[in-house]
Amino acid sequence: MKLRTSLTRTMSALALAASCAIASQAHAQAAGGAPVGNVQNARDKVSMCIGCHGIPGYKASFPELYHVPMIAGQNAKYIEAALNEYKKGARSHPTMDAIAGSLSDQDIADVAAYYANLK
Repeated sequence: MKLRTSLTRTMSALALAASCAIASQAHAQAAGGAPVGNVQNARDKVSMCIGCHGIPGYKASFPELYHVPMIAGQNAKYIEAALNEYKKGARSHPTMDAIAGSLSDQDIADVAAYYANLK
């Protein structure tokens, strides 16, 4: 019985902590704060990036021959800025325009944190 009570308290505390963390992040975003990148969340979002940016020396051939940069280890703020520029049309490449346009601000922060974390 003591074990069940202790386990119930522990689970309740964990649920409360998780709720607070989620609410805190949502509040920061609602208050105009920039989203905070989450490396773990990005793991499900980077599959569209790996096909080009994960291949050393890769060159895209559409719409013209273009050297695709490796972004592993790149500064997160730089990646965020680049993706936002593609999203807004300040930079242009057909593939990147489409990908960046499909990403939320949180997705961009997550992907930037993921690639900045790689070495």
